[in-house]
Amino acid sequence: MKFGGNKITYFMIFGGSAIIASAEIMKFSGHWFFTTFFTPIVWTGYIILVDGINYLWHRRSLIIGDTRNFLWMLPISVGLWYLFEFYNLFIENWRYVGLPENRMVRYFGYFWSFATIWPGIFETYILLTGIKLFDRIRCKSFVPSPRTIWIMIFIGTALELIPLLFPNRYWAPAIWTGFVLMLDPINYRLGLSSILRQLRSGTLGGILRLFATGLVCGFLWEFWNFWAGGKWVYSIPYLGNVKIFEMPIIGFLGFIPFAVEVFVMYVFVGWVFKKILDVSFIHFEL
Repeated sequence: MKFGGNKITYFMIFGGSAIIASAEIMKFSGHWFFTTFFTPIVWTGYIILVDGINYLWHRRSLIIGDTRNFLWMLPISVGLWYLFEFYNLFIENWRYVGLPENRMVRYFGYFWSFATIWPGIFETYILLTGIKLFDRIRCKSFVPSPRTIWIMIFIGTALELIPLLFPNRYWAPAIWTGFVLMLDPINYRLGLSSILRQLRSGTLGGILRLFATGLVCGFLWEFWNFWAGGKWVYSIPYLGNVKIFEMPIIGFLGFIPFAVEVFVMYVFVGWVFKKILDVSFIHFEL
């Protein structure tokens, strides 16, 4: 499902820019709505802005170019992020402050914020693809053996179980890497887009763009979160007092595997939805 044209593309670019600028102005003028919901507002503007740029650049985007996929991505993003919220009950690495007391309003903010995570990652990845970042970087072809695949799945599953069985603040790296090791080999065996498939082709561009996407989005998340009224704060045990914005500096490394997790989880969920609902438009290709 596609719709497009120069008018809608420029409307997206200027509209997204206007949302971000308006949010900044209204937030610093003290408006309660823009102060409280600053993060989801600016991320909505960012996604719209980058979608317009992506479509203008090379006709690949989510909202304009792949609308059904984008609409399904919103609730999937909420659901997948709540998986990490579940893990946070065990590791207690972040908490939210400055949120509305009214529960319905507060959960409206949660759902809106969480719905922007997967689209924000993927729009940024498409943007970096549009400028051909890392396109020429290649490596020797790596073809994983069946034994390697099963070892990866075992290690990834173990990493995701450990924080549940032995709750501790130090298990965050296990959570941010486990799903990659557990699900990417499965995606590979299913013939889906995967990191292992990229390595088999001797291509590193997509993988490195995911790494860069995590850092770009991580910086923007933390930058905009720092100024928000309703926001998250961290209690990370690794160099917790050395911060950039609200994030301990070492925590930025977590955004690198997180972007990869976003990719492998979404590809797997797309396959599950295809099997259950017979839909084939929930996908993402490197």
